[in-house]
Amino acid sequence: MTSITRPAAEPTAHGAAVRRAVTVRPGMCGPSSLFMGLLGDWTWETVSALCDTDVFTARDDAGNPTYLSFYYFRVRGSRAFHPRMLTFGDRLDIVSGCYDQGSESVLTLHRISRSGDGEAERPLDPEEFHLARRDNCLYVENFNRWVTRGRPGSNQGLVKSSPPGFRHERLPALPDRFSPRVVYQRARSGLTFRDPADPEYQALPGGVTVEHPVDVVRDVNGVGLLYFASYFSMVDDALLALWRQRGGTDAAFLGRTVVDQQICYLGNADVNTVLTLTAASWRHTGDSGDELTDVVVRDRDTGRVLAVSTTRTLATPPHSSGRTRHDIHPRPAAGRDGSARA
Repeated sequence: MTSITRPAAEPTAHGAAVRRAVTVRPGMCGPSSLFMGLLGDWTWETVSALCDTDVFTARDDAGNPTYLSFYYFRVRGSRAFHPRMLTFGDRLDIVSGCYDQGSESVLTLHRISRSGDGEAERPLDPEEFHLARRDNCLYVENFNRWVTRGRPGSNQGLVKSSPPGFRHERLPALPDRFSPRVVYQRARSGLTFRDPADPEYQALPGGVTVEHPVDVVRDVNGVGLLYFASYFSMVDDALLALWRQRGGTDAAFLGRTVVDQQICYLGNADVNTVLTLTAASWRHTGDSGDELTDVVVRDRDTGRVLAVSTTRTLATPPHSSGRTRHDIHPRPAAGRDGSARA
């Protein structure tokens, strides 16, 4: 995909908005981390445009580089429009806006629609994201915090440090009922975004733990930090391992309909770290095609939790109009005697 260079802000009834028209290109779709990385770029561009701060070159009062790190990331779609459906040549309209979260952080929302759907001119509204989502739109919520390295050469112990001149006061306020803080605090304390008391989802047997040495070729960004979008690839590694354990095919894994994915980032890691990715699933009692899967990312040697993710998938109808038509239901795993088992 490509976006308009340094998009300009325009005033709306809900605060300033940044609008983009983009075309999906081969390097920006397929693996989930590619699209998530692009969303992250749009967030940094939006904050730069709306807060009078060049996020890409920001420095703190002491002159140290400071980074608008991702703390909470959520993508919400529908069977009609979800990230796996994007392919070469799709033309999209994106409306983005920021909301005041104080001097150390900021919340950004994006609404993505297909060009020609008539959605691009509608104002961005957090109430739509939370209470009135449309099936023909993708919605993205990012909560970011300013951080800098606490120790030279280390990715551990990052500390809060916003750049001087970060203009957040004129951003619209986010209604308290839509604050992500309660949501990510649950993930931080309970290691899940699920409501553990919800009787509608029951745990599925089994789980997996995958080891993942930090890959210096793929996982590290241009300033030596573990790249936020790499976590999406790690989560997919754990989801795929669980999928295969339950007898699912790789082709069917690609055909999943992911309608909601949340990640809370709790730390970073140095390049010589080995991570563990632990996955477990819950299935809706009234809909066998509705599943939630948690993935927890830890430092193997210290047990330190680096990230928590919950992904919701829905079964794709057999005659879905989407581009991906694989049967996503995993087949029963074979027992030791070769017979199928539930």
